[in-house]
Amino acid sequence: METSFNLKHTIDQIVKEKGIDKNIVVEALEQAVLTAANKKFRNTRDLEAHYNPEIGEVELFEFVTVVEEVQDSYREIELDEAREEDPEVEIGDSIGMKMDASGFSRIAAQTAKQVIIQRVREAERETIFNEFMERQGEIVNGVVRRFEKGDLIVDLGRAEALLPHKEQAPREVYRQGDRVKALITEIRMTTKGPQIMLSRTHPTMLAKLFEAEVPEIAEGIVEIKSVVREPGGRAKIAVYSHDSDVDPVGACVGMRGSRVQNVVSELRGEKIDIIPWSEDIARFACNALAPAVVTKVYVDEEEYAMEVIVADDQLSLAIGKRGQNVRLAAKLTGWKIDIKSETRMAEAELQQFASYDGTEVEEEPAEEAVEVQPQVEAAEEEI
Repeated sequence: METSFNLKHTIDQIVKEKGIDKNIVVEALEQAVLTAANKKFRNTRDLEAHYNPEIGEVELFEFVTVVEEVQDSYREIELDEAREEDPEVEIGDSIGMKMDASGFSRIAAQTAKQVIIQRVREAERETIFNEFMERQGEIVNGVVRRFEKGDLIVDLGRAEALLPHKEQAPREVYRQGDRVKALITEIRMTTKGPQIMLSRTHPTMLAKLFEAEVPEIAEGIVEIKSVVREPGGRAKIAVYSHDSDVDPVGACVGMRGSRVQNVVSELRGEKIDIIPWSEDIARFACNALAPAVVTKVYVDEEEYAMEVIVADDQLSLAIGKRGQNVRLAAKLTGWKIDIKSETRMAEAELQQFASYDGTEVEEEPAEEAVEVQPQVEAAEEEI
């Protein structure tokens, strides 16, 4: 076995380099010596190994039971012989006798070394797993190390993480050695160790970027109510201020747009609409559809649906390219949104009136209609 100095030095070195609890290393060392001893004695003896920090050695003890007549010489001892070790011992007692641990063969010492290495590796994996488990939902910085079928292997320092191809924003291109910022979405413990999953497309990624840029969000003055994204294209984020003196949209935009520009730059030009959140769902929907100006909103609370009326020249703006604007607004509010132009709405009403045959019918409660004045529309920022 190693000398006292080397053993202490080895333990301290492992603790320092691997960042592992000293107790775990000591336990691994004790288990290694015990494993080697049991292998040498073919598990015929009751052995225990304990690390003595004062002398820096692992001491090995053999435990035997005191009996009148010995049947098993490896596990039993006669009373007279036992009292040479402990004068007060009685029949039935168990006593431990220190063994010479220096007599292990090279194979036994190698076994001890292998057990130490294995236990240290397991402890290191568990330490990394627990560390990143606590950081789940945080943004981390890493370096692209290699590519595996379109996926990126990212070096985070203490561990490697996986950024799958589907979690990369469209049109983002990386090279080996590039720095990358991503969100930790999941931690899995596998046979090869902890597997850290990253994402750059998750909505929380956008929220965390704003939290890092906007002190009012980190302090809880401004709250992010909802985030939706079509990664690489457009995103909408709804914000609310708990302080009437703080404009939530202005806080997120920053002086001359500096704060939101930093977020846009990190997301490689993804356009971001910052929306003021409102408890009034009709008002919130109007804000979410900006920059289009809404004229009226018919709300069906039972079906969580609304019919939005806009001026003819605002229709394409409200719908957005390939329906993107209304699609994101619907996701942001959680309501189904149907957009119609004033002309189409008037034609539908005229057609309905023309088809009336004069038969009296029981009047049904009308859906709630909300008229929105363009001049009081809440502010909305698009970058």
